[in-house]
Amino acid sequence: MMAAMMLPSVAPVAVTWARGIARQSSGTTRALRTAEFLGGYLLAWTAFGLLAYGGLALTGDLVDRDPEAGKWIGAAAFALAGLYQLGPLKYVCLRHCRSPMAQLMHYAGYRPPLRDLRVGLHHGGYCLGCCWALMVVLVPLGVMNVAAIAGIAVVIFLEKLWRRGALLARAAGVTFLVLAVLAPFQSWLLPGLTPGDMM
Repeated sequence: MMAAMMLPSVAPVAVTWARGIARQSSGTTRALRTAEFLGGYLLAWTAFGLLAYGGLALTGDLVDRDPEAGKWIGAAAFALAGLYQLGPLKYVCLRHCRSPMAQLMHYAGYRPPLRDLRVGLHHGGYCLGCCWALMVVLVPLGVMNVAAIAGIAVVIFLEKLWRRGALLARAAGVTFLVLAVLAPFQSWLLPGLTPGDMM
């Protein structure tokens, strides 16, 4: 699910990398190198997905044992996402994702073997640094909440590709902090933390 959400925002970088490969490689080699790049990117997100799944299972157990814990887990998830969205590391990663050309030029100096896998993993790490907090809000909103998934995907896409993306990231951060304050008192903000509906 996370890979599908990230696909629209990684596509321009993958296409740019594939064009660079095209100048150096034949058709079959180009396809393999592009697949290796995408494999590295997906590897970064798979590692995060496994951690997120473990965290979701843990929060599900907590909410099943004590339904009142859900409101504090939700408030913490919103607060964590809001603070990260407003923090400096977010903007280092977002700057890379918004203007990856300098980094792609640096990647061209990587040597085989597994150059393209390393490039995909490295870019995936920046992308993960840019977007993980947005994924965390799916815990209180619901990991299978199609509207929340679509909304987060649009925010990710606009943060990376819209000229006012950095401003949108800050606005999202402020919104999440407001939701963190409201969450303990407004259970309708936490559909993903309903006992029995976590997974």
